Amino acid sequence: MNALAGLFFSAFLAATLFPAASELLLASLAAGGDYSAWTLLAVASTGNTLGSIVNWALGRYCLHWRERRWFPIKPAALDKATAWFNRYGVYSLLLSWVPVIGDPLTFAAGVLRTPFALFLLFVAIAKTGRYAIVLGLVDLIWR
Repeated sequence: MNALAGLFFSAFLAATLFPAASELLLASLAAGGDYSAWTLLAVASTGNTLGSIVNWALGRYCLHWRERRWFPIKPAALDKATAWFNRYGVYSLLLSWVPVIGDPLTFAAGVLRTPFALFLLFVAIAKTGRYAIVLGLVDLIWR
């Protein structure tokens, strides 16, 4: 598999409700120097943002399955994310990059019918910002 496709897939999975970490792959590709930081940032951010869109869509359209055992978000996590979202509004999506709470936040945004354009704007800013910081740290350490 192409390294960029692997990064995209890793970032996509990391943003969905499946446990994955794409930062290590991003850092290793950046340290390797075979790809520009801008390319890596675009690929990782796009994949991660698209993964969050899946969560938003699940929240918006699949909530009636939430009582099923296989449903990926536990009721306590959804309640916590919904409370955050109700308290801080759409600005809470700037925390969508944070492990453990980020994925339920994007799901809660779908449940609470956050307009897609607003959702996309805040999530893209958060996801791209996180990857930009990772790339900046790699640049400081390896250059």
